[in-house]
Parts: sequence; C-alpha cells; structure tokens
Amino acid sequence: MDTDRIEKRIVLKATRERVWRAISDSARFGRWFGVEIDGPFVAGQEARGRIVPTEVDPDVARLQEPYLGFPWRVVVERIEPMELFSFRWHPYAVDPTRDYSSEPMTLVTFQLAEAEGGTLLTITESGFERIPIDRRAKAMESNDAGWAHQSKLIEKYLALEEQR
Repeated sequence: MDTDRIEKRIVLKATRERVWRAISDSARFGRWFGVEIDGPFVAGQEARGRIVPTEVDPDVARLQEPYLGFPWRVVVERIEPMELFSFRWHPYAVDPTRDYSSEPMTLVTFQLAEAEGGTLLTITESGFERIPIDRRAKAMESNDAGWAHQSKLIEKYLALEEQR
C-alpha cells in the first residue's frame, strides 16, 4: 500500500471536452464536487469557496451536510487544456480550531486520456508523507474514500448533463 499517494481511475462515457469542462470550470466542478467557488480557476492563484452539498447524488450530499459552509481553499497549480488540471490543498482540514496554514499541502491532479468508450480520468493526490503524523493516516483514509465518491459524482454529473 502506498503511504504517500491515492490514485483513482474511471472511464467516463463522455467526450474529452465535456470531462475537461467538468473539472476545469469552477462552477461545473462545484456542482458535482460539492463546493460553491467564488470565481474561476486561474493557474498560480488561490480559489476560495465553501462546502455545499453536491447537486448530483442525495446520499453523498447527506455525507457533506456536516461540513456545510466550511471554507474550501485550493491553490491552482497547473491548467493544461484538455490534458491536466491540478491544485494544492490541505487534506482533511476539517477541524475549525486548528490552523493548517503552516502545514504542507498535498497535490491533486486530474489527468485526461483517450479511452475506449470515453475518456479516462485519473485523479491522483500525493504528498501525504509530508502531512503531520498526528493526522496523516486519517487524512489519507478520508481522502481515499472521498476520491472514490468524487469519481462516481463526476460520472453522475456528466450523465445528468447529457440529459439536459
């Protein structure tokens, strides 16, 4: 088992263009991910928002409810159209009494590739070995489950968007 990295892969039954818009457009990203973002994603800049329930799955939305309104911040690392979108964040930063600002961030990467029947989306989060030991295991466990949910949420989002 890798102690520094999480990787999830899913073949989405959608064109590369549609998947790209779902991950790189902050409003679309927010609908499936479960976050209301204050502006567009811009490489080298912080994107801020707040957690809101996902619009595409009521069961996952219920899991997000306890975090409603909680601040969401990422630093956008790279935007390579139709190929790669990445950001850095503080994983599992959910304790409102803790200041995470001095901790290292993990790197989240969304990478697109052609696949039979659609587009392969690979989501990778790395850098857990730099997270303070007292919260490293919980952050990795929580985010591993979270990325499994998010993989299904983007799939549902794209299916719902296709019907519109």
